[in-house]
Amino acid sequence: MNRFAYRTTGLAVKTLSGLLKARIQIHDQENIPEGSIIFVINHFTRIETLFLPYHIHKITHIPAWSLADDQLFDGPLGLFLDKVGAVSTRNPDRDLLIIKSLLTGEAVWIIFPEGRMVKSKKIIEKGRFMVSYAGGKHPPHTGAATLALRAEFYRQRLRIMAQKAPHEADRLLQLFQIDSTEPVLERNTYLVPVNITYYPLRAHENVLSSIAARLLENISDRMVEELMTEGTMLLSGVDMDIRFGKPITIKKFLQKAAIQRDIHSTANIGFDDPIPSRRIMRKSALNIMERYMSDIYRMTTVNHDHIFASMLKFYPFKKINDADLRRRVFLAATHPITKTGVYLHDSLTSDQIHLLTDDRFNKFKDFITVAEEKGVVKRVGKALFNKAATFFSPFDFHRIRIDNPVAVIANEVEPLTLLQRKIKRIAWLPGFLHRRKVIRYLIAKDLHEFNQDYQAFYVDGESKKKDVGKPFLVKGTSRDMGVVLVHGYMAAPLEVKKLAAFLGRRGLWVYVPRLKGHGTSPDDLVTRNYMDWVESVDAGYAIISNICRKVVAGGFSAGAGLALDLAARIPDIKGVFAVCPPLRLKDFSAKLVPAVDAWNRMMKRARLDGIKMEFVENNPENPHINYFRNPISGVLELERFMESLEVKLHNIHAPALVIQSRGDPVVKPSGSRRAFERIGSENKAYLLFNFDRHGILLGDGAEKVHLAIGDFIQDLA
Repeated sequence: MNRFAYRTTGLAVKTLSGLLKARIQIHDQENIPEGSIIFVINHFTRIETLFLPYHIHKITHIPAWSLADDQLFDGPLGLFLDKVGAVSTRNPDRDLLIIKSLLTGEAVWIIFPEGRMVKSKKIIEKGRFMVSYAGGKHPPHTGAATLALRAEFYRQRLRIMAQKAPHEADRLLQLFQIDSTEPVLERNTYLVPVNITYYPLRAHENVLSSIAARLLENISDRMVEELMTEGTMLLSGVDMDIRFGKPITIKKFLQKAAIQRDIHSTANIGFDDPIPSRRIMRKSALNIMERYMSDIYRMTTVNHDHIFASMLKFYPFKKINDADLRRRVFLAATHPITKTGVYLHDSLTSDQIHLLTDDRFNKFKDFITVAEEKGVVKRVGKALFNKAATFFSPFDFHRIRIDNPVAVIANEVEPLTLLQRKIKRIAWLPGFLHRRKVIRYLIAKDLHEFNQDYQAFYVDGESKKKDVGKPFLVKGTSRDMGVVLVHGYMAAPLEVKKLAAFLGRRGLWVYVPRLKGHGTSPDDLVTRNYMDWVESVDAGYAIISNICRKVVAGGFSAGAGLALDLAARIPDIKGVFAVCPPLRLKDFSAKLVPAVDAWNRMMKRARLDGIKMEFVENNPENPHINYFRNPISGVLELERFMESLEVKLHNIHAPALVIQSRGDPVVKPSGSRRAFERIGSENKAYLLFNFDRHGILLGDGAEKVHLAIGDFIQDLA
């Protein structure tokens, strides 16, 4: 190998990596041992051949060479592959070169045990590993295991022969062109399974495919497909999760008596001579192959597309609506998936409430768009018609990533049997059971998080009683309409309990979520951002929407703003009421915040954290509910939230009611009027009550506000 060419080409690959939009995340690199290593890796794209040697070299600081299909060495690509350390599978000196470099440690090796790209990702047949390709099917290759066994065989044989038969040791050193046994004997041979998962898998026309179509005549369908699929990945952006598994130590597979007899034999054994233990070695290679194939696919990084595709594959009925599919995926992506031992894409490690609300990360929209385009589902009105047969229909191997990517995505997680059983069970359960499961799960989650936060942030003499901050559900008499009701900043669910009880007496279901950071202590609130509050409200909406056919959103102060935000994002909201919504604050402590924040940043730069000011004093109207310390960071988050809300208000088209206190000392009436004017609803009303306080849902005259809200909801019904 030309090391200078190898390093130069590595720099070119590094430069190319910086230009492309692939986001590469490397996991568990601590599993890579020191020694002679063959990395066995799943093979789905040409990208692995291009980038993986560079990244493995970057981690191990040892050249990473690989085996590549002989056909790839025709034309200019062959020159490039030579420079990055690729060896043709048909090179007559292939095995000798691999074993020599493993003995000396001059290189680590990359081998794809499937033998070729598995574009369909179909790797399981009747519970066994079986590779599907254009020419048919075959089991995964045992070549990597055989090479590792042979390398360790010769290592141990050299160790024995150096003591027992020096002439045979010298002959072996000459065979492998090794100067000394020292670098050989101080090493061990390992196989390290590696999984690469791409997300999302999309294919469409791109710059690379367009240029190729213009410049090349008679371009093959195979090349078009590869440029469309892999070009889209690299140019549009794809997440590449590269995960290293536990190393497989090879020497323990050579402990059988027959193999040890051959290792200790002083007879002259040629490189390709058959040896008595050959059959046992082959059986060991087969066992090792089964193990590393299992490890490779066990490490698949599961993402939203996997769950959506598997859910469609198992869904037993033709008709399915969007909300039902999203509900099933939500259930699969939360509690059950954590018990299957699978590795999760980053997007599945956070709260999945967006699947039940506004799909703000477009997980459902992006997947279902592809499924519709490829004919896996057909939309009629709001209903989806599932065509599960497309998962099992014949396919053109070199077109499947374009023609049916949903089947490819489902195939990838087929080896994860426990995950498959969980998803299949959820797919087969009737819809009403899923609703119950979602309700129970979310209510239990809210209570569990509150109890955890209360215990973690409790401050003796400052934190209120638990009943003040606990989220709660008011049961109604009809499931026609329910309300998600949101408390204000530095407050707690108790703040709106009287209004919730009033609405409950009118037959309405009401859920009052606890905004994260509230109902515990200000030390909790200082750790939160406004998106935490949005997720708290979304959970409340998900609970009520699974109980009742129609949902009204409402809240007080910051909670009013969060209710308006919910209505702006979710078109199914039937109505929204906002009591003293804050678009402009006039509280004195809020005016201090910009100056205090600037001071804190100066102290941080000066590394004088001890004199930073994190809180300002708060004199609440309801001291039995509200915090006495107001976090600077909390006010800043509130202002960021108000800025984000103002530009969304025109998206609200449901009937809206805005209520304001004329003498409000916290929220400017001009601010709530501004919010009202910006709401996009044709049916909207603004009520101004002649109070001189902010908290008008409690205290004298509060029943008038309750009545106005109750009448508004009754008109909606």
